[in-house]
Amino acid sequence: MECRPGCGACCVAPSVSSPIPGLPNGKPAGVPCPQLGDDYRCALFGLPERPAVCSSLRPEPEMCGASRAEALAYLESLERETAP
Repeated sequence: MECRPGCGACCVAPSVSSPIPGLPNGKPAGVPCPQLGDDYRCALFGLPERPAVCSSLRPEPEMCGASRAEALAYLESLERETAP
């Protein structure tokens, strides 16, 4: 499955605990990554600076749903369920 154009939910909903260019301490859940472009694509895609957690996240029908709103809801739920 390929990413849905204009989504970027995976760059907003999850927290990232490792450094990201622009956020040396990672990012909290619900905050758009500073590397998320206006076109909702990752500016670090394919680059070594991209955090491992981001590189390992793969789009799947269950995660992405039928819309950006469904993807955000799923990822926000997953974030809550896995919070320490």
